[in-house]
Amino acid sequence: RPRPRDRHDRPMRTTSPLHAVTWSVWAVAAALSVQLAPSPVYVALVIAVALLVVNTHRLDNSLARAFPVLIGIGVVFAALRVVLTALTSHSDGVGGPPPDTWFTLPEATLPRILGGFTVGGTVEGVVVLAAASQAFAVVGIMAAFGAFNAVASHHELLQSTPRAFHEPGLIVTVALAFVPSTMTAVTAAREADRARTGGRVVRRGRLVRTAVPIVESGLERALALAESMDARGFARHTAERRERAAAWLGFGSLLALGAAFVALVGRAPGWAAVATVVGSIGLVAAVVVASRGSAASRYRPRRLARLDIAVAVSVLGAPMALAALRVAGHDTLTWWPSPIRFPAFSVWPALAIALLAVPVLVTPTAREDGA
Repeated sequence: RPRPRDRHDRPMRTTSPLHAVTWSVWAVAAALSVQLAPSPVYVALVIAVALLVVNTHRLDNSLARAFPVLIGIGVVFAALRVVLTALTSHSDGVGGPPPDTWFTLPEATLPRILGGFTVGGTVEGVVVLAAASQAFAVVGIMAAFGAFNAVASHHELLQSTPRAFHEPGLIVTVALAFVPSTMTAVTAAREADRARTGGRVVRRGRLVRTAVPIVESGLERALALAESMDARGFARHTAERRERAAAWLGFGSLLALGAAFVALVGRAPGWAAVATVVGSIGLVAAVVVASRGSAASRYRPRRLARLDIAVAVSVLGAPMALAALRVAGHDTLTWWPSPIRFPAFSVWPALAIALLAVPVLVTPTAREDGA
């Protein structure tokens, strides 16, 4: 009878069958779906799809292990937002307390220099539930981009960016590695602390024994990265003629887009449309000119396949369908807890969100240990 395979015997997933650009399209589509259908039931569906995608295409790296941490951080900030909103948002109090008051806390008014608002007082059900619904939508967006970090290769995404954005893309890639590298440092500090105590948990001074090695290792990684980038001449080259031309094109395009905004404020839609078109064309031209003038080279970049295009088009159908439902006046996409009731559910938005699960149908790429 064969023994069951433990987690160390499972195949490693080091690459994804879908391109990183396809995963970025999926993350944007999921975030747009949350924005277009912020009702808690549909946000929960988006989070469930994100969990399913991560379970299917999760890569074997530290960014994938950071997915539950990102969700936890989102939940903590959401709870903090609900508490602060409940303590600082109140009705006008005309005619007595509102009928949906849950309980009353001692209140205090802050000085005018700190805002002059009242903290405490009545805690109202509508305020708490509305804040919880908005905070839950933020958790849904974090789940979408956390799932992207767990299934996509950031190196592949950096290779796919235009050459004009190579240096900013590299900086963003390094910044995205902050959470997983910190998790690795925390794990190493805890294991070292238990090794020093013989496996016993000594709580006295535990925070200092854990925090100091994390800070030291973080500074060491930062210095090593800075030395490595400096040795490779990162951002050391002088601006060439094409790069200067691209800078002036970008500057003029931003001025044109700003003029479009001013024209909209001044109720001149014709001039606003012209300025928007000119600014957009100028930005595209600036990217093309800067990319041609860049000396960055790419080693065997991966091309988009037909499967990537098919999946990208399919997942983009989710926000497009939700936008069509919103234009048609579908009343279940948003939820307001006044009167307090459970959010309504409709099958059509659910079917639209189900398009985000198309990547689950793609067979993941696996590699056995030692292969």
